Amino acid sequence: MPEKPFEFPDVNRTIHEPARLAILTVLSSCASADFLFLQKTTGLSKGNLSVQLTRLEEAGLVYIDKTFKGKKTLTTAELSSEGKRQLDDYWLTMKTIKKRSGRSSY
Repeated sequence: MPEKPFEFPDVNRTIHEPARLAILTVLSSCASADFLFLQKTTGLSKGNLSVQLTRLEEAGLVYIDKTFKGKKTLTTAELSSEGKRQLDDYWLTMKTIKKRSGRSSY
């Protein structure tokens, strides 16, 4: 009987985009993070970070809070429970792909 061809699992494209994956990975390691911290840790420009945070918020993966500290806006982001669930699912999918590739390490 012929071997069944490799079926590539569906990958969450919202999370898989490198900038969004970087943001979600940082947020998964802390309770929340401010905009400047996210910018420094991900290496994203202000504009790109802002756009990606908006997309993640629209997808329900993060909560964005904007407050004022004096005359400056303080933007913080937090991973939502749905974001945690979907990020966990994403890493399981990546693990499945790695396992099916027949390579145990890189």
